[in-house]
Amino acid sequence: MRSAPTILHLDMDAFYASVEQASKPSLRGKAVIVGGLGPRGVVATASYEARRFGVHSAMPMAQARRLCPNGACLVPRFSLYREVSDTVMAMLRELSPLVEPLSLDEAFVDLEAGGVAFDAEAARAVGERLRADIAAVTGLSGSVGLAGSKMLAKVASEEAKPAGLLLIEVGTERAHLAPMSVRTLPGVGPATGEHLRRAGITTVGELAEAGEDELVRMVGRSHGVGLYRMARGVDERPVVAERDAKSVSVEDTFDVDLHDRVRIRGEVQRLAERCVERLRASGHSGRTIVLKVRRYDFSTLTRSETLRGPTDDPAVVREAAGRLLEAVDTTGGVRLLGVGVTGLADYTQEDLFAFADAMAARAGAGGPGVDPGRGHDDGAEPSGGGPDAGTDGDRAVAVPGRAPGEGDGPDAADPQGQGAEQGPVDDAGDGPGGASGEGQGVGPGQGESAGRGQGGESEVGVPSGVEGVVERRWAAGSDVRHAVYGPGWVQGSGVGRVTVRFEQPGSRPGRVRTFLVDDPELEASDPMPLVGDQVLEVEGQAAVERA
Repeated sequence: MRSAPTILHLDMDAFYASVEQASKPSLRGKAVIVGGLGPRGVVATASYEARRFGVHSAMPMAQARRLCPNGACLVPRFSLYREVSDTVMAMLRELSPLVEPLSLDEAFVDLEAGGVAFDAEAARAVGERLRADIAAVTGLSGSVGLAGSKMLAKVASEEAKPAGLLLIEVGTERAHLAPMSVRTLPGVGPATGEHLRRAGITTVGELAEAGEDELVRMVGRSHGVGLYRMARGVDERPVVAERDAKSVSVEDTFDVDLHDRVRIRGEVQRLAERCVERLRASGHSGRTIVLKVRRYDFSTLTRSETLRGPTDDPAVVREAAGRLLEAVDTTGGVRLLGVGVTGLADYTQEDLFAFADAMAARAGAGGPGVDPGRGHDDGAEPSGGGPDAGTDGDRAVAVPGRAPGEGDGPDAADPQGQGAEQGPVDDAGDGPGGASGEGQGVGPGQGESAGRGQGGESEVGVPSGVEGVVERRWAAGSDVRHAVYGPGWVQGSGVGRVTVRFEQPGSRPGRVRTFLVDDPELEASDPMPLVGDQVLEVEGQAAVERA
């Protein structure tokens, strides 16, 4: 333990929802719910106004709508969230070289390593200045915890929410923790908490009094020793600037269960390609291919195959995932599919035998010219395999949570409690991290149409009898621009119409206008920055203000 509270934990307040409120003036101070909007959508995060109605992360979106019927339900805009997150993380790195990001919206900082604080008074000053700087640069609020260890710093930031700062003096840790619920400690989820409650242990103080031997007897040596140390406020873990990814994965939930075996195979191949894209983007390769299948009855099957060497070849991963699928019974329907790669390495050693097998399988299915994205049986292109099929849209939204009944949730597997607003969001029974579950620790479908980009506009094919005709769909919350009225965002769409509110960060609440969904003057656009020179001069804006 340190002699001064120089470990800082920053946690942005209701991050996704706060970004939406900051970028949409008409939503400030109102209930905002971000997540998947489909029948099986799940809440990624909710503003504090929505939380008063009982809405919380990982809740089915349908339930959130019932609890908060007047809340604004929006699809996530991950490109904007990442941009804001990068800005905040850059500010943290100005304080110290030791910054340990846990997710898009939270991180640990070792202030002592950066030479900016060596005592409690200096640490508090740094924390207050950081909160002010974040508000000035992004317009958002963050909560700061300061302590002599990572665990206590995170506990402090949770207590400081929203928009506060709490410093726990070194030497007061045990007294500070004693009255708190055992669920406060990382690694204590619903199952462990209930097990301890049945033993008469409900507070951290009671946990410490139980003694190490008793806890080992109750929950096992590894977990018991860890719990006893945490209950006494002991945490020697250092702030680590770089954390190695253990896996990379993607998964999609479908509004309607899939029954067609060819369609299922096609979706697995598409997921494999998306997984390899993320694998390459992270600069890794991997040896073990993992297939995840959640069936109609919520039973989840996981199959894996280990190659002779690490690979980042899409054909190898695609064929391995296909072989794994052959061993899974999909009778009755499939509601979720996922493909992942583990056993990561930063080099590739191509599995030539696996690649040869893949080539032979493809040749046997449809000859040398077969499109690698096609199915094995008849070479038919899987539905949803168009240009948009591989994009991340509101069909695969990162969910900060877990499936009901899957153990203790993120905290149980994560001793640092890193489950913040990220990583799969689109299955009410699934639970920040498939938006597609990224096994890298970072991380929320609309049904059976092609995947939709989060930029707002998507094109969905109509019956084959009408060639070349597409219908544009607009997701609530997505960014658009009109040739006359300028930038705005989609409030809703249906029956051939789309309603847009024309406003931007820094402006007054804007007016609402309705257009045909195929209005040629309306197009999807990139998000505007939250703070800075974002109030652009738009041709025709004066006319809008006068109208």
